[in-house]
Amino acid sequence: MKLPSALKFLLPGIGVKRWLFLTLISVAVIAFGVVCLLGKEGMRELYVLVFDRWPGLTRPAVGALVLLLGALGVGLGLFKAVRSVLYAVSPGGGGSLGEALYQARVLKSAPRVVALGGGTGLSTLLRALKPYTANLTAVVTVMDTGGSSGRLREELAVLPPGDVRNCLLALAEDEIRMERLFQFRFQNGEGLKGHALGNLVLAALEQATGGFDRAVEEASHFLSVRGEVLPSTLDRVHLVAEMEDGGEVEGEAEIAADPRAIRRVRLSRPARAYQRVLDAIREADLIILGPGSLFTSIIPNLLVEGVAEAIARTPGEKLVVMNLMTQPGETDGFTAHDHLRVLGEYVDLRRFHAVVMNTESPPPEILERYRAEGSVPVVDDLRGPKALGLRVIRAPLLAVVELEGKPTVKHAPEKLGRLLAREARSFKRSWTRWFSP
Repeated sequence: MKLPSALKFLLPGIGVKRWLFLTLISVAVIAFGVVCLLGKEGMRELYVLVFDRWPGLTRPAVGALVLLLGALGVGLGLFKAVRSVLYAVSPGGGGSLGEALYQARVLKSAPRVVALGGGTGLSTLLRALKPYTANLTAVVTVMDTGGSSGRLREELAVLPPGDVRNCLLALAEDEIRMERLFQFRFQNGEGLKGHALGNLVLAALEQATGGFDRAVEEASHFLSVRGEVLPSTLDRVHLVAEMEDGGEVEGEAEIAADPRAIRRVRLSRPARAYQRVLDAIREADLIILGPGSLFTSIIPNLLVEGVAEAIARTPGEKLVVMNLMTQPGETDGFTAHDHLRVLGEYVDLRRFHAVVMNTESPPPEILERYRAEGSVPVVDDLRGPKALGLRVIRAPLLAVVELEGKPTVKHAPEKLGRLLAREARSFKRSWTRWFSP
């Protein structure tokens, strides 16, 4: 049964009930002290005074009423006092007491999760995990060359902020309000048209602070982000794809737009991993790859020096979340096995534990539109409960959302989050620790 937010302080492990119990015991000790001070005669006079003035009262009724009022007063006083303190010190200046305590104790002690990717797939995964852990690290590719991010990269020599912006918003405390502001795109203005406000803020912060990592830190602070968002590298490099005919294409947007099949991808030059990324991977209880564009969102992170090796070495649990649909020009005709086969060329999948597969089909009218655009559901050809040494976790995970003015198939954050919290061993250990008798 799901506990209401205001009552989450009653959950095991929060550390409130023991102090509430101590308070009640202390009140009882004080009451006993008062009795000792009044003595037998004083208590008798008080008793006679009360029941002589209100002869209709009975001793059991008065006793029960006084105990009830006392308990309610103590509880309400403690609740309001702690809530006032939390209201004063919390970044948002509000929220329920139960939610604040739940976040402070349970979510901050939940598994350390590192999610690698880019695009809308990574932000969806972060929304899925946000209710279950505060120890979230999003490792984001910074090789975008298209749209607003590509223009800022070219004109201001900054790292592309688009994917980072989406991840920051997914982890923001007030996601709805911040998303409405940061996702706003200018409709006119010379040099401004098409730019997202959040991209401009991050680009300005990079120039103001002297580094993209510090810009992300500042943005994380005023967005009250749960967890952290890290660029996979601070080096300005491009993604290069070798196509099936031997030709090469440079630039993430250019690769995505090229209809030829991709044989392999690499970086334009070696890129050093951001040290905090390697530290987060090393300390992770759970590492998740995907969902997201295979060649232009997931694999670019693995091309950064040291990232794939750090993932292979860490003892933490490792999962792959399979895409829902193939991507035109990038994974045409790819089955689940094909995705894993290609992924295995860049990271040691023998070190991974499970792959998450969707079992739900899109509505027929939406499926027809996707097929017309050259995209079809990723076929589950992973036979049985295990494939390529990975446990296959199957569940209905599909949602249809409005994106850029049209219905779009995405992972449902609520479904995906519940599944990962239920199936990942790291979460199971965490729940056992908090909720065992």
